[in-house]
This record gives sequence, C-alpha cells and structure tokens, in this order.
Amino acid sequence: MLGHKEEIPSRHELLSMVKKHSTLLGKGTVHERDPSDVEMDGRFWYDMLDLYFIRGKESRGRQDDDLVFFVRKMGTEGYGFNDNVQGLPPYFVRRWAAKLDNLVSENSEVDWRRSFYLNLIAHTSFTVTVAICSHHVLRNHQAGQDTPLSPIYKVVKTVYASPSRVDFHLDSKKEVETTPAYPDICFAVDDFDSTFDAVVLTETDHCYCVLLNAHDGAAFPSENESPDNTSSTNSPLEVDTNSGKMKNSKLTLFSGFVSYQMVREAYDAGKSQFGSLLSLGHSPGKTDKLYMKGPGGRGEVEVAVSGVADQSQQDFGPFSPITSKRGLGIGAIFRKAASAASAAAKHAYAAAAASTSSDYEMLPLKCCLMSISLPWEHIAYDLLFKGSPPVNL
Repeated sequence: MLGHKEEIPSRHELLSMVKKHSTLLGKGTVHERDPSDVEMDGRFWYDMLDLYFIRGKESRGRQDDDLVFFVRKMGTEGYGFNDNVQGLPPYFVRRWAAKLDNLVSENSEVDWRRSFYLNLIAHTSFTVTVAICSHHVLRNHQAGQDTPLSPIYKVVKTVYASPSRVDFHLDSKKEVETTPAYPDICFAVDDFDSTFDAVVLTETDHCYCVLLNAHDGAAFPSENESPDNTSSTNSPLEVDTNSGKMKNSKLTLFSGFVSYQMVREAYDAGKSQFGSLLSLGHSPGKTDKLYMKGPGGRGEVEVAVSGVADQSQQDFGPFSPITSKRGLGIGAIFRKAASAASAAAKHAYAAAAASTSSDYEMLPLKCCLMSISLPWEHIAYDLLFKGSPPVNL
C-alpha cells in the first residue's frame, strides 16, 4: 500500500479506511466471499496491521502493549477457532518489532483480517464497573422513565482483553488452567479476590450490576492526529468521518444485572445439590456460580455466589501475652485484623435483619466477578460502529 519512505496515514485516517471495508463484521463466516473483494483481500489487511500497529508513530512510540497477535487461517473444513488444528492454538503472539516481516512473513498461514481486529481489541483500554443498584430504579429506567441510575455502591477497575481464558478454583481463586478462548474475548482483572469480592447484597431490592466499557487506546484515535501530532488525548466526542455524526469516546460493550432473588436461587440451588439430609442450615463457605447474559444474549459474565458468615457472636479469644518491641501485643494485632474483617459481615446481617419479613429469611449474599467473555466480532463491530450513548452509573 505504501512504501517505507512514504508518509504513513494517522490512525484516525486508517480507521476510516477499515470501517469502509468492515461490512461483513458480525455476519458469520466470510471464507466463501470473492477473494477479489477488498474486504477479503489479505494484502489489504496485512498493510492495515502493519501501518496501524507496527510502522505507525503511535506504535513506534510504544504507547500500546508491545504484544502483537496473529490468528491462524481457518482450515477448509472450518474449526471455529476454538479447536486446535494439528495441535496448534488458533492464534499466536509476538513481541513488537520495527518491521512486520521480522515477526511473521506476509505469506505465512495468518488470517490478516481477523488478526487486525484482534489487535484492535487487545490494544484498546477497558474498564469494568460492578455496582449494587435498586431493582425498582432499574425497572423504571428500562421503562423509559427519566430516572437516573444512581448506584447504592460501585467499584471500577481496569481490565484487559485476551483471547485466552483463565479458570479459577472457586474456593481459592487460584489459576488452574489457561485455554484459548478465541473467537470469544475474555476480560481479566489483576486481583479478582480483593475489591470485587466485597459486593454484598443485603436487601431483596438489591441488584448486582456489571458494565464493560471501552474508552481509550487503539480503537479511539484522536480526530486531530496527524503525522506530526501523536497526541492521544480524546475529546468527549469524536466525529465519525463516514457518517458525519458525533461518536462517544466511551462505549458500553456489555451491561447486565441480576436481582437478589436470582442470586438467592443460584445459592440455594447449589446448596441443595448435596441433598436435603446434608443441607443442614446455610453454608457461608460454599461458593456457587451464576451466569449473566448481555442484551440480545451477547456475551456472558460468570459470577461466584456465596453466603456471608454471621460473626457477630464469634469470640476471637484473649490477647496474646507476646509483645512487639513497640509494646503492642501481637495477639492484639491479629484480634484487630479479625475484628475488622468481620465488621462487613456484621453490618450485612444487621441490614438484612432490619429488612426481613416474617415469611422470608433474608440472607446477605456475596457476589464475586469471575470472568467476562464476548464474541470478538461483536466487540470489533461495536468499537467501529456503535453510536448509542454509554450506560453511566
């Protein structure tokens, strides 16, 4: 497309070209299309990946992750990118280099079209918002009433897109297996077992909400970029040169919620699997799962559900006679830490007791976000074309 000495278009210009040749996104298999069609021309996508992620000033400035992803070509029999072909995973990764040929040759068995989209996703910045909202407020909002979505509690974390899925033990949150997930893209956070573990539903009106937003990175080049201007600052709205419309600089790719009743049903169903004779009371230490689907069935969120132990009557024992050099008993340190850890549980039970009706036992339930996955084509399509305003909590 361009010689190495020619001026390289900005990412904003390149992305406009990509949009013009992305009409097949989200329309299923495309391997039967006429190879003379630009959208199916491997050379076009090879050049796009080269200019966008290798030779462009933004890439040379190492503002992106230095990993470049390559998707292997689908066999004539089709394998869906989830099955191994001759023992090989559907994609592979290379460290960034100044020339694409140093990473992989143009004539290699690479699907350049899918590789471009996968890198566009992997080099975009995402955040997940986990919140507790009122079910009543959510219903009014969905009905079109002018009701702001004001969460009772929320936490926001940066997450990273990956074509691999990491599975965890529910009891320990330790990694147990990493498997190729492409064409589904999974989103991982550094420490699921810290902040996200602390989301506790204490009233029947509570809902557990999850939002996935894209907001920066490769899919959001600034419209005022030029070969002499590598600024990545985004304005609140950007102009889509294809339609002339304003495009939001934040996109909601997934939004979903589950009510307390649904969480309770998942918890009770998991508990009852042991049989009625063994289900003696509630087991706060046991963890079960529920799965949340996005609008139109797109995407899936996996949530671990567990009870919260009532520690209001727990005795942590006497202070240890052992003291540190500063005179503070080590036993007191552990006692203080244990008391702090149980404070949230005590508060949850107190809140639940205050809202309990005579005919329904209210249990505070803890929800922990385990994974988010979305089909790659839907993510790529939304990053390029979605114009609806983001969901704000």
